[in-house]
Amino acid sequence: MLGLLINEEEKREIYYLIKREMDEILFDLGDSRIDESVKSSMRKKYMRLFKLFKRVAAEEECMKYLAYKISAEKNQSSASSFDA
Repeated sequence: MLGLLINEEEKREIYYLIKREMDEILFDLGDSRIDESVKSSMRKKYMRLFKLFKRVAAEEECMKYLAYKISAEKNQSSASSFDA
C-alpha cells in the first residue's frame, strides 16, 4: 500500500488526467477497426483507472462512468469463460 499527499490543485489535475484517459478509452472502444483483444486490454485499463478515479472524484461524477464499468466487467468475465 502506498500513501500520497497532494494539494487540491494536484488533485484536480489528477482528476482531469484520469477522466480524459477514461473518455479516450470509451471513444476507442466504439471503433470497429480496433481488434477485440486490444479492446479487452483497454477494458482492463479502464477498470484500473476507474478505481483511481473514485478516489479523486465526487460521487456524481463516478456514477457517470459506473455504468460502463459494470458492462466492461461483464464483457471481461464472458471473454474469460470463452478462453477456458
